[in-house]
Amino acid sequence: QVQLAESGGGLVQAGGSLRLSCAASGRSFSTYAMAWFRQAPGKEREFVAAISRDGFSTSYSASVNGLFTISRDNAKNTVYLQMNSLKPEDTAVYYCAADVSIRVTPSNFAAAYDLWGPGTQVIVSS
Repeated sequence: QVQLAESGGGLVQAGGSLRLSCAASGRSFSTYAMAWFRQAPGKEREFVAAISRDGFSTSYSASVNGLFTISRDNAKNTVYLQMNSLKPEDTAVYYCAADVSIRVTPSNFAAAYDLWGPGTQVIVSS
């Protein structure tokens, strides 16, 4: 029904910035709450940020609050993650996810999300 595709990952030095994008297909994108998760090698998948369907409500993990910004452009079917002041511990594969339920409050639990992109690699060097 809908497909997600992340882009914008790459290699960056500590202190630098990257902007990730998640492009979604389908005509129901504006009805989905969206989120970003990340997974470092050997670690569990970790919540990063979430945004409501209208973009008015956002949620962040404590580790990125004030440094990362999630946003969306429903006209472009795209969700963004602006990452500033990157640290080596931010190195991970970053995934975007969609919640197709009627839930209106964005969740920070992976189980709430139904659709996932294939991920994009972010490597932060020291």
